[in-house]
Parts: sequence; structure tokens; C-alpha cells
Amino acid sequence: MDNKKSIIIIGVVILGFFVLISLKGPVKIENNEISNQELAIAEKVEVFMFHSTQRCPTCIKIGQLTKATIEERFSEQLKSGKINFREINIDLPENKILAEKFQAGGSALFINAITNGKDNIKEDINVWRLVSNEQRFITYFEDKIKKLIGK
Repeated sequence: MDNKKSIIIIGVVILGFFVLISLKGPVKIENNEISNQELAIAEKVEVFMFHSTQRCPTCIKIGQLTKATIEERFSEQLKSGKINFREINIDLPENKILAEKFQAGGSALFINAITNGKDNIKEDINVWRLVSNEQRFITYFEDKIKKLIGK
């Protein structure tokens, strides 16, 4: 019975999130400009989809679209190691240090553009707004990664 209550509470929270978003009217995509620090071409790009053990369909879909975009549009960079993609379960003890480094406390997509040997970690919140439109998601994410790797 306790497990059912947890699932119901999680569902209500997720539903509330989507209701709040819909009340704000048409969704605008945040400016996808790249900061001066990111203008230099990244030596390596790490893309991490953090999640907990129990995942909602939206979180799963973001992971699937991100992985598919990287595999289909950046296969050479993936093979060479210039781009790395991983899904990370933050509930597992072996992932604790990585989750702390990225300050991931739940489902989130992070991109680390390593430039001049330094981490440039950014959470990408736009993917949550785009997940319902696969083509917009893929175009947005592909453009973002292209800018980071200078393609």
C-alpha cells in the first residue's frame, strides 16, 4: 500500500508541473546562446541524463531522444570519444560522486563542454519543454551540440 501512495504522489506532482507550465501560455524556448567561455570549441562533450530508479515517461523519452540524436547525428564523435552519453541512476551508490559533481538531485539532462581542460557544466531545462515534439527536440539538441563541437 505504501508503494501505491508513493506512485500516486509522484503522479500528482508531475501532473501539477505540467498544469503550471500550461497555465503560463505558449512555451518559449530559452535563448540558446553560448557564453564566451563556451565559444571555444570543446575538446570533449559529456551528456548525462540523470534519473532516479523510478522514472516517469517524460524522463525516459528525454533519455531516448538524446541518445538517438547523439547516435544518429554524431556517430563519428561518439566513436572517437569526443562526445560521451550516459544515463546515470542517482539512487545507485556508485553514481553518488558524479551526481554530486553535477549537482543532480533528480531527473535532469546535463551537458559538460570540456574546454581547455576545464568543466563547463550546464543543465539543459529546455528539453523538458520540447519532449512532446520530437523533431523540435532533435533539431534543438543537435544545434546545441554542433555549436559546442564547432561543427
